Amino acid sequence: MHMIRERWQRADALQGSPLQRRLRRLSAMEKKEEARAFLDTFHDATSASKATRQARWSEVRRELSRSGHYEHTPEELAYGARLSWRNNGRCIGRLMWESLDVVDCRHLTDPAQIAGRVFSHLDEAHGDGRIRSIISVFAPVRGAELPAWIESSQAIQYAAHVQADGRVVGDRQNQEMTRIAMSLGWRQPVLEGAFDHLPLLVRDKNDRRHMFDIPPACIREVPITHPAFPAIAGLGLRWYSVPLVTGHIMTIGGIDYPCAPFNGFYMATEIASRDFVDRKRYDVLPQVARAIGTSPDPKDDPLWKDRALTELNAAVLHSYRQAGITIVDHHSASDQFMTFHRREQAAGRCVAADWRWIVPPQASASCDVFHLRMRNFHPVPNFYRDRGDEGLRMMPWYGDRHRRRGLVWLDRILRRWKIWKRMAG
Repeated sequence: MHMIRERWQRADALQGSPLQRRLRRLSAMEKKEEARAFLDTFHDATSASKATRQARWSEVRRELSRSGHYEHTPEELAYGARLSWRNNGRCIGRLMWESLDVVDCRHLTDPAQIAGRVFSHLDEAHGDGRIRSIISVFAPVRGAELPAWIESSQAIQYAAHVQADGRVVGDRQNQEMTRIAMSLGWRQPVLEGAFDHLPLLVRDKNDRRHMFDIPPACIREVPITHPAFPAIAGLGLRWYSVPLVTGHIMTIGGIDYPCAPFNGFYMATEIASRDFVDRKRYDVLPQVARAIGTSPDPKDDPLWKDRALTELNAAVLHSYRQAGITIVDHHSASDQFMTFHRREQAAGRCVAADWRWIVPPQASASCDVFHLRMRNFHPVPNFYRDRGDEGLRMMPWYGDRHRRRGLVWLDRILRRWKIWKRMAG
């Protein structure tokens, strides 16, 4: 009776964990299905023999039946991480998915070790300015045991300082993260600025927060200037070189990895048309308009936003290229996605894509991706933020395999039933 009570108490504690609330809920059958589908894909890619396939599946099936978990081999982990990038419907830059460097960090479980690896990751990804795409994969969820994970959505984030009059200095979307850091003892700079670095927050397996200051040497920033408008430099804008995303959960073959920091490199519109301009972020478009000599008043110039956005994008591209930091413009990124799309079709694979995320926010209709029909069918392996959004719809995709019409219809019915079941649960 005592053991049953302890198990119930632990289950209640896990349900209250922020990480547990984000994780997908898979039945034993669903987990086996995802494991079998992933292993089939992996063995197809490695041209494994029939005996090897059968032996590995028997081993995985026994482990899942016994404990609800199995361990990926290093080769399976590396391939699964690359597939997660290839399958992610919200990423436009998947052309180089096969070149992703995968670092197996499953043996690092202490928050200090995780933070140290994140700092090394930033250094390795930056290199000499030619940004390398790297993913560092830490321990997975093993049954009811949750691993340590990174609470910060990105490794490098800017603080949001709320002033007495209600104004916010810094990145407005980080107000809550700034409050949490302050409650843990983080000291704000004496002179509060718009680009003060927040510490990295890591939660251990017992859900306790740990705070780590990021070494200044790991943060490479680019001051934003414009070759034709010197006043833009006077705005004091700057941004970091490596977009290391730490808030996603990677799922491979029914196993979730809640701590898998991943980086690519920036597309200019991400910084210029979103980070600097969104009202919930820095909202500097009126200041940029004045810096280029345009009135931010629609009565004077109804296209003032377009002009300011174009010049701000030009400034970001100019600044990064002058600093020798890898960056891509939205037209080149669109062309790269179209190349990726053609290659996938030539390989007999459907491309999962979310139109709202793939189409750039600047000069959209002039990019080829604007006119491309897209469907995000959420295949696995993949990345997700929480089960209530994209995680709800993730499941194996069989549309790339030759199947009889009756099985195709059965697949569609099962997919809809699984989504309904998860929403009802």
